[in-house]
Amino acid sequence: MGGVIVLAGPTGIGKSEVALSLAREIPAEIVAVDSMQVYRGMDMGTGKPSGEVRRQAPHHGMDLAEPEEEFDAIRYARAVAPVIEAIRRRGRWAILTAGCGLYLRVLRKGICNAPGKDPEVRARLLERASSEGPEVLHARLAEVDPAAAQRIHSNDLRRVVRALEVYEVTGRPMTQWHQEQEIPRQDDWRMVGFDCGRELLYGKIEARIDGWLAAGWVEEAKALSRRNLGPTAREALGYRELFDHFQGGAGWDETRALIHRNTRRYAKRQLSWFRHESGVEWIAVGQDPLQTAHEILARSASAIECWRT
Repeated sequence: MGGVIVLAGPTGIGKSEVALSLAREIPAEIVAVDSMQVYRGMDMGTGKPSGEVRRQAPHHGMDLAEPEEEFDAIRYARAVAPVIEAIRRRGRWAILTAGCGLYLRVLRKGICNAPGKDPEVRARLLERASSEGPEVLHARLAEVDPAAAQRIHSNDLRRVVRALEVYEVTGRPMTQWHQEQEIPRQDDWRMVGFDCGRELLYGKIEARIDGWLAAGWVEEAKALSRRNLGPTAREALGYRELFDHFQGGAGWDETRALIHRNTRRYAKRQLSWFRHESGVEWIAVGQDPLQTAHEILARSASAIECWRT
């Protein structure tokens, strides 16, 4: 089977270009992990690769819903996890371009069919923790789900309460639910984080936005503004500023500046999210995507050699 390489990093840093360079070096297909590229018709402002680029390598994870629909990480994982598995079974590599940390986290951790919150049970457990101490709950967890108690620290009250809540509601330990996950947890994916100096990143972001605005993004957004968009699509970064401008809000120069500023802030939040993810190996990205691809391949040489044999 093929493997999985995740390219995680902020918007505009060049994940798509590096993914395409990798796909020219090894048999691979590209999977977008992006909460806005899932919407059909939201193309330019989400950085979707062009038709020409998609013809150079198979792309997945995009155009999964209409912008009038609500879409979330669970729905995304259910659509995309089987695609990744199929790519691997074809003996190819799945290269994930990950800008949305939440969508990636759900893909990696999988989907568990354990029941949702039970406010009454949860309130009772929290009350007991408050009156008797959290260690009492952890001791109870050790009785009903020893594996979970070993995995969860006694001070992690939120997770202890959740594990006990599931047990009390269903009579089955959380560990058993995890073993029967709808989408399994993935611990063998190679995680590569992209970073570069802030000045370089911000310059890339602003040049990218200005290129989109000059190439037809305004017209795309204007057409979308006439539709009954769902709340998620309507709040998409860049689109919401343009929608406000169309409705008589900020003037053009201020709208452009707002898109620049808000995108820079979003990129900062993306970097912060990925820095808290486990198993990420960071690479300083320059201007040459092929050079970055070669560095990734050099660092992954043992895994690729194992796959080839």
